[in-house]
Amino acid sequence: MITHATSQAARFLGYEIKTQHSDTKITRGRRAVNGAIGLFVPRDVIRQRCANYLREGKPAQRGALLHDDDFTIVAKYQAEYRGLVQYYLLAQDVFRLDTLRWVMETSMLKTLAGKHRSTVTKMASKYKTVIGTPDGPRTCFQVTVTRDRGRKPLVARFGGIPLRRQRAAVLTDQSPIMASAKRNELIHRLLAGQCELCESTDRLEVHHLRKLADLNRHDRPDKPAWVHLMAKRRRKTLVICRTCHEDIHAGRKGTSLRN
Repeated sequence: MITHATSQAARFLGYEIKTQHSDTKITRGRRAVNGAIGLFVPRDVIRQRCANYLREGKPAQRGALLHDDDFTIVAKYQAEYRGLVQYYLLAQDVFRLDTLRWVMETSMLKTLAGKHRSTVTKMASKYKTVIGTPDGPRTCFQVTVTRDRGRKPLVARFGGIPLRRQRAAVLTDQSPIMASAKRNELIHRLLAGQCELCESTDRLEVHHLRKLADLNRHDRPDKPAWVHLMAKRRRKTLVICRTCHEDIHAGRKGTSLRN
């Protein structure tokens, strides 16, 4: 589509392209930006992205994530936010994405609060931290999962990305998408490296149900520990060792649930 460069913006690869005009920006006695081409973040992109985290015009919790662990929730929000920010680093007004950051941050904290039946203030106090960046210290929210045997801890962090234009940023022509793959949580649980029933680290496997309703077959008072755990988590998968897996399929009571 043909547009008038001084009064309209053209769209290309998700950016707005238009000529700039400012009578107040003077460099060496000359108007420095008049007639120069600039890249900008479309306002409707920000509105559309914010809409994914709003309900009735306010940031809201995401029910689909309420049964994920805290690490996974924060990691998913960060993946969605970081992907969009990195895509628009060439824009001169990339700082406008701070509106999206606030909406996503509030939605994330509400999701964590809903999961723990707590408040946004308590969740913010629990996970808020300050990290160092090339542009100075930045406040963000961080969840750390410690691991044994000298392995590095798993760290999920939301925020801490400076919203500054990078002229040398490399633009990859891919549409930023919502991170939603549920298998991410299963991967993190496997990375934890221990049985979720007895904490053994030997020969880990995944026990899988066709549907959660299958748990109702175990209607006796003394339900096995694995049934209680899957029902509590509302998850169709359980990371367990080979011994516990054999006990489940053999109908043996097996190891009791860890504290």
